[in-house]
This record gives sequence, C-alpha cells and structure tokens, in this order.
Amino acid sequence: MRVWISGGSGFVGSHLVRAFDDVCAPAHAEVDVCDPDAVRRSIADYRPDAVVHAAILNDFTRLERDGWRGYVDATRNVVAAAGDAQVVLVSTDWVFSGGPASEDTPPNPINLYGVLKAASELVVLAAGGAVARISAVQAASDAPREQDAGFGYLVASLVRALRARETFTVWEGENINMLATPTLASDAAELIARVVAGGHTGVLHCCGGEAVDRRTLAERTVAAFGLDRDRLAFGPPPEPPFPVPYDTRLDATATAATLGVELPDLDTQLRELRTTLEVQV
Repeated sequence: MRVWISGGSGFVGSHLVRAFDDVCAPAHAEVDVCDPDAVRRSIADYRPDAVVHAAILNDFTRLERDGWRGYVDATRNVVAAAGDAQVVLVSTDWVFSGGPASEDTPPNPINLYGVLKAASELVVLAAGGAVARISAVQAASDAPREQDAGFGYLVASLVRALRARETFTVWEGENINMLATPTLASDAAELIARVVAGGHTGVLHCCGGEAVDRRTLAERTVAAFGLDRDRLAFGPPPEPPFPVPYDTRLDATATAATLGVELPDLDTQLRELRTTLEVQV
C-alpha cells in the first residue's frame, strides 16, 4: 500500500513514516500543504492508496493570523488532492474540554487550536475520511520542547532532568491540562496504520489504554525508570497565554474493538520507553 504523509518530519509524523512500507513524505520545503497546487502535484505524481495528513502549524503564536489557512484550508487542499485515495487526519484530544470523551462525543474546544482541529475534522468526515485523534504523545527521543500546558513530551523532559540530577517540578493547576490519556508516538502510528490498512472511516481514538493525571504520570515514570523520587516536585505553572482544557481524557473502547487491539496501560508504555532508551544508548 502506497501512503502519502504530510508532516512526516514531525514528532508524530516521523513515527508514521516508519509504520508504512511504501511512503512519500515530502518535507515542508518540498510541499507546503497551504499551497493547493503543490499538494495536488505531489499526490498526483505519487498516486497513493491512502493519504495521512499529520502536518500542523506548530506555533501557537501564529494561530490568530495564520491558523485557518494552516489547518482548515490545508486540510481542504489535502482532501481535494487525494481523489479516490483514503484520507486520514491526525487530530487531537484538545478538541475536548471535559472527559472522558468517546468517539461519538461532540467536540467542545475552548481554545483556537481546538476549534481549528475540530473544523478540520469536519472537512475530512464530510469527504468520507477518517479522523485519528491522538493524546498526550510521548516518545523515547529527545523532547522537542520542555514541559508545557499539555501532556506531550512530559515523560522525556522529566527523565532527562532527573538523570542529570536536576529537580523537575511537575506543574499542577486549574488552568492547564491535568487529565489526559498518555500515548506512545510509535503506538499511535501503528494504530493509524491499522486504520489505513482496514480502510476505516469516521472517528477513531488512537491513544493509550489508561487515562491519568500529571502527578500520576510523573510518579509512575520515576518508578518505571528507577529515578530519584526526591528530585520530583510539584507546583503551579506559569499563566498560559490562552485557555487550556483541564480534562481531555479519551475513551477508546470503540476504536479498540474496531481495530481488534488491546490498548496498552501506562506501565506497559513506560517499560517500552525505557527499553527503547536503553537500546539507543
């Protein structure tokens, strides 16, 4: 199966590229998804069986100016260019504020990013495609940024700090994402590959099998990696520049049944992360 992937150099996209055998994943410098002609030419030249749209505008400071073009219009460009190929949009748990949310729960985003992703979902669903929501993505590679108001990259940031014998303060507060469903980037990619292989449509939650709060994630990471618990601290975050959903837990019961998989619990994911890191060393 031939798969065209946007955002293939990104944190999640790089794992998606490895999840398929025959892939075309042009870099942003080669194909700007905001350029409909460039997208159309690239997809037409490759003639894929499926198109996975994972590219995002990864700069929240530009959302008000460029967000609609970077998300919704870009998704329209990919859908229009895909033709008869299956389309899968990689989406986010931040289309929700209040969980656990199942696959058929209507989105209720509270910030512009969530609104733009929810609007992009509608574009793909209206065209008969699939939406693969991911959540609180973790990976064994170096975190592309430090701890932020979301869950993403939290494990890698914490492990790096404690292994360097630094104190790591896990943020806790009413104004940040406190509840979510941690997901290995590699697991999310494999679930999306199953979505493509099965020709599935509609909304699927491609996430882990256990939702936790930030404190639980941190404490179980320390235990799984054999780190010094005394270097773990908890405290209030800086004020975020935009509203952040407190609870974005995903219920993926229907997705697990559809794809015929058992979603891993948190400890299983953390063991895999540790093993991967040790192999890399």
